[in-house]
Amino acid sequence: MSVDIDYEVPTWSQISDLLFCQAKKIQNQSYRPDVVVGIARGGLISARILTDLLETPQLEILQIEFYIGINQTHPKPTIKQPLNQSFAGKKTLIVDDIADSGESLKLAQTHLQELCAKEIKIATLFRKPFSTITPDFYEKQTIHWVVFPWDTKETLRKIIQKNQGKRALNQEVAKLVKAGLSKQLAERLLKDMC
Repeated sequence: MSVDIDYEVPTWSQISDLLFCQAKKIQNQSYRPDVVVGIARGGLISARILTDLLETPQLEILQIEFYIGINQTHPKPTIKQPLNQSFAGKKTLIVDDIADSGESLKLAQTHLQELCAKEIKIATLFRKPFSTITPDFYEKQTIHWVVFPWDTKETLRKIIQKNQGKRALNQEVAKLVKAGLSKQLAERLLKDMC
């Protein structure tokens, strides 16, 4: 595990507040999507909540695989589960948790253009300053590795898989706790995995 990785660990409550603010921004711009497309896996929870807040009942799932570890990707993102319908004439909101490199979002946007979506906008909770895409709607900018409540165990598993010993593991867990992860949750998840 690289010692220079810093973490940001938003809580469920913070995520809820960010999504509420994001929905208000979308509504204030008079953008009313006909369909919300959640990028699986990271964008699924945000997409579902936004469908509720925006009162947009149609939710579709596009599975894209790119990240294989913390700051580790495949050479390029690939679509694992495509959208299999026409989006002709539909205003479409793509939702993911973060615009990191931007490559997955570009792929999703291209896929929806090929399906004739009318007006495509992108919403993420976080954006990295070096992302190749700037979402139409995002709530926070960060340079840190964001550990969302829905991928905490996965993050800990990837830290363990680096197999750099107990000391390195303890250092990374301490950094996560300092960033906001509950120490009790970290201990509980680690006990479950070891």
